[in-house]
Amino acid sequence: MNVHRPYDHQGGTRAGGGRVIPLRPPAWDWSFESDGALALEPEVASGSTGLDTSATVPRMARPEAHGLAYRAAAREETRARVRRARRTTALLVAACVCLVLLLLTAFGTGGVAARVTRGPAPADRLLPSGPPRPQVVAIQDTLRIQTPIDQGRVTAIGYHASGADVLALQPVGAQENAGIVKRFFHRLFGQAGSGLRYYQLGGGVGPQTGGLDVGAPVNTDVYAPVDGSVIAISDMIVNGKAYGVRIDIQPSGSPGVVVTLENLKPDPALTVGSAVSSGRTKIGRIIDLSSVEQAALARYTQDKGQHVHIEVRPASGIAAP
Repeated sequence: MNVHRPYDHQGGTRAGGGRVIPLRPPAWDWSFESDGALALEPEVASGSTGLDTSATVPRMARPEAHGLAYRAAAREETRARVRRARRTTALLVAACVCLVLLLLTAFGTGGVAARVTRGPAPADRLLPSGPPRPQVVAIQDTLRIQTPIDQGRVTAIGYHASGADVLALQPVGAQENAGIVKRFFHRLFGQAGSGLRYYQLGGGVGPQTGGLDVGAPVNTDVYAPVDGSVIAISDMIVNGKAYGVRIDIQPSGSPGVVVTLENLKPDPALTVGSAVSSGRTKIGRIIDLSSVEQAALARYTQDKGQHVHIEVRPASGIAAP
């Protein structure tokens, strides 16, 4: 049997004889069932270059302490209530602003300034004034009472109680010192047919609109408020002294009543039985009664409230001259 000897590469000859010692692997503590299975190469998925070295898993839910969920819901509810309260407050503020603007629009500047409508005429206007433009100032049944004074000289118009025997007048126009609800209604819907403004004055007995005061400066010309005839001219006695006259007119269209005018100096041409025409026949001038009378109309004028006073009474209640 030929035995192959190792070749001596350095000397270029075969190596000399030597002893061949068979090699034996060391004793391993190795189990095929367990270690052999680990030594197997795992299958590599198609298109993959190797094994994945990391993986991502969903984050675990954070456990909350007992009661935290309830407190979070309570905080959210509190925030919702705060937001609702803020919205409600903003709406209320906006509503208040709109209401104030509406009231200012309806009543203008209001207050005391609205009460003083105009002052007395200046001295250069105290000359005899012209007749007034036709304008109804009050109504009593079918009787129409015309404005007895030139509209440019009227300082204020007021109504008050003047006795139990006088007849109530129906004012034409809007009450300037009415309550807020009535004024608001009048400003919104207006007053048909007239731009007059009047004041309700306190005091006296009888109908609250029985006496009509038309204010104007002293010596202002006064014209007949109705068509008719003069049935009486009598002195007005105050504290035993005469202060002007009282003029009674029988209206031509209403024989059952008598129209009375006071606080006047009579016109020299006026006599009992004289025929008068509304707004055209001058019957007298306004006198100053401030020394013996405190006029309620003065609250709404810049003078002492001088005026001509008008009443309507049943004809049966007037004493024969």
